[in-house]
Amino acid sequence: MSQCPKCGKPVYFAERKTSLGRDWHGACLRCEKCNRTLTPGGHAEHDSKPYCHNPCYSALFGPGGFGRGGSESYVYK
Repeated sequence: MSQCPKCGKPVYFAERKTSLGRDWHGACLRCEKCNRTLTPGGHAEHDSKPYCHNPCYSALFGPGGFGRGGSESYVYK
């Protein structure tokens, strides 16, 4: 039986959600920023922590500047 990386309690077979190479409780697999419940494989990862693809991961670790990339990512000074 494995330990949940979020709460540290044992994860039983019937309640496990496998994601990021580890077993989680369904209620513990949540975005680190907004706390939204995530589905296994349907999220992004940074430093072994789960994040929503949009907007959390994009806002925290995406390209900087105005907009979300392309010609809008240039920072005017």
